[in-house]
Amino acid sequence: MSGAANANAGKYRLLHTMIRVLDLDKSIDFYTRLLGMKLLNRNDYPSGEFTLAFVGYGDEKDTAVIELTHNWGQKEPYQLGTAFGHLAIGVPDIYKTCERLAAEGVKIPRPPGPMKHGTTVIAFVEDPDGYKVELIERA
Repeated sequence: MSGAANANAGKYRLLHTMIRVLDLDKSIDFYTRLLGMKLLNRNDYPSGEFTLAFVGYGDEKDTAVIELTHNWGQKEPYQLGTAFGHLAIGVPDIYKTCERLAAEGVKIPRPPGPMKHGTTVIAFVEDPDGYKVELIERA
């Protein structure tokens, strides 16, 4: 890191992660109703034919959030690629959380349990577009 960048590193902060979604309402429902985030902002951009919705546990001025991008003309699901891994969310009771999500029809490709080579209890769920969300149990 250069000297100037290093001197300002304390002023840097992750603002958001953007993911493209096929059905914006379904994605907003997943992140808000099922994972407890708030819909912070939603704006249509008619000249660009897209909508941006920001969801998170706090405002972007204080916490990192997720930008859900919906391109109006997109008819087919996006290819997720091989470089993206997952989003991670801390939850207080991972077993009850996964039971509730499963009852809502959420896919849980990795049920809750201790991670390999460790003791942290994790699970993986999928959002409506197939993005992996790691749940990590936090007291």
